[in-house]
Amino acid sequence: MTEVIKIAVDAMGGDGSPKKIIDGINHHFSNNGNTFYQIFGDNDKIQKLIPKTLDKNAYEIIHTNEVVEGTDTPLEAAKRGKKTSMWLAIESVKNKKTDIVISAGNTGALLVIAKLNLKMIENIDKPALSALWPNKKGMSVVLDLGANIECSEKNLVDFSLMGASLFNALYPNEKAKVALLNIGSEEMKGNETIKNTYQKLSEKKNQDYEFKGYIEGNYLMNGDVNVIVSDGFTGNVALKTAEGTATFITDELKKALSGTLLGKISSLLNISNLKKFKKRLDPRLYNGAIFIGLDSPVIKSHGGTDYIGFSNSLSVCDKIVRGNLIKKIKENIN
Repeated sequence: MTEVIKIAVDAMGGDGSPKKIIDGINHHFSNNGNTFYQIFGDNDKIQKLIPKTLDKNAYEIIHTNEVVEGTDTPLEAAKRGKKTSMWLAIESVKNKKTDIVISAGNTGALLVIAKLNLKMIENIDKPALSALWPNKKGMSVVLDLGANIECSEKNLVDFSLMGASLFNALYPNEKAKVALLNIGSEEMKGNETIKNTYQKLSEKKNQDYEFKGYIEGNYLMNGDVNVIVSDGFTGNVALKTAEGTATFITDELKKALSGTLLGKISSLLNISNLKKFKKRLDPRLYNGAIFIGLDSPVIKSHGGTDYIGFSNSLSVCDKIVRGNLIKKIKENIN
């Protein structure tokens, strides 16, 4: 029998919580039975939402009325104290009662509270925020997406090693191919930090990944590389641009296929292909960002996602724990 994964869940963060959180847990459990959920939040609200289909032995509710608000600054969130659902969930993984922690709450607060509670992996200076992006051949790991606005070459080398470890944990049958996001593919392009990082990664020999050099923004989705590394400023801009472009394309396609009789007929004739297209760009399928570099894994679900998106981020939790992510990072760094 597969070992049970224990997930600490902040049930009070994000839009529509705790309902979408509990619905997401129920949906996830129906497809992943070997999971235990330690749920942190308002017991009265949560109990009313627990469906009969969820095995009573699969969860435990830890009651608290205190919540980190979406409008809190990271400092305000930390000052709210150690009784918030977010803090208690992170404390659970710190104390090894659970294997991984997830929240759909305030991103800045989650990073600060996680850093206050959890140690960094030895020899890593900064954690990075990583996420999954679709490409033509499968999926890519992208980091950093906003945790660190400025990065040294050591940080970028660390991100490369951690990103490769994350990819290997999620997709053990594929080879990690690492590239640095840059303004050009030539060696002389970019600032001194990224050029020095290129040199260091070119000199490093690592059997766990292949270094592919630079990648430009217009090739991110080609699938020739699957671990894309940048500083947090550049990565965040790239992420928001990609999200906005995907939304623009789907919105415009809907208008084109529903605005005229010919468009409606065309959409009916191509309904199967349109469903595939919609699914490919569905952000819920790629939900679940990872704060990587801490000695326990911390997952950030998008605050605006629905229960399907939250369920998918719980699946990311499963893969990370079963893939021994932290162990892989420690081996790579050392």
